[in-house]
Amino acid sequence: MQPTFVLVHGAFANSFSLAPLQAELGLLGHRSVAVDLPGHGFGATFTRAYQAPQDLDGLATAPGSIKGVTLADNAAHLIGILERAKRNGPVILVAHSRGGVTATAAANARPDLIDRIVYVAAWCPVALDAGDYYAEPEMATFDAASLAMAMAGNPAELGLLRVNFRTADPDALAALKAAFLADGTDEEFLTFLSTFQPDENLDVGASTDRAQAATWGRVPKTFVRLADDASMPLALQDRLIREGNELTPDNPYDVRTLEGSHLKWLVEPASAARVLGELATLTTRPGPPS
Repeated sequence: MQPTFVLVHGAFANSFSLAPLQAELGLLGHRSVAVDLPGHGFGATFTRAYQAPQDLDGLATAPGSIKGVTLADNAAHLIGILERAKRNGPVILVAHSRGGVTATAAANARPDLIDRIVYVAAWCPVALDAGDYYAEPEMATFDAASLAMAMAGNPAELGLLRVNFRTADPDALAALKAAFLADGTDEEFLTFLSTFQPDENLDVGASTDRAQAATWGRVPKTFVRLADDASMPLALQDRLIREGNELTPDNPYDVRTLEGSHLKWLVEPASAARVLGELATLTTRPGPPS
């Protein structure tokens, strides 16, 4: 049976940025669903203060709909979509970046709904909580200032993370481009930035949300490395792969590599679509006769 790809976006993103990938998958004959996690897509908050001319004081204090959204909320929403998709046949869950935390939580809870899980430079915490990896040597090259320079408001007071992606500050824009799309043109970068939403929830999970061998570990899994990723350095991607393999040595990652930065595979998705198409063949291939 034809599998359904369920695509999960990363932080500050939404289903809109996955549309070019869905187009490529569709042209290869594959079915896909792009998810908007709670508080994302048309559920996001875009305040008047975010419009031009911007009211930076208002932007720093305006409430956002994503306040209070938890990882458990994200996982429950995703599980609901996986349940519906599973009625139509095999499901391949594809997560990018921070979306990997939600995908992992869903696989911990309902591995029966997932025929393969694919992490595209995505978080799959095993030895540490997701946020704790930022203090590890593998993240030493990540420039935390890339987001901090455009941060709006106090996360503790807002109850969410808010970044002004519509800033005109050349230094902030340069830092964001270097972190996410250094290999793209300025036009591609600004276009992608316009698909981002300003708010993200604070909850990235706890130790109980790390990959669990008894459940997550039963699902066939692939890690697609992004070779030029500055946001999630290759050293960290390889560490996550290694830790996952150590947790489930009888079910190691199938590892693929794409050239490009954290977002380039979404700007030019043809290569990624071909890789996913190959995984669809693996997922639907008949097993040995009993």
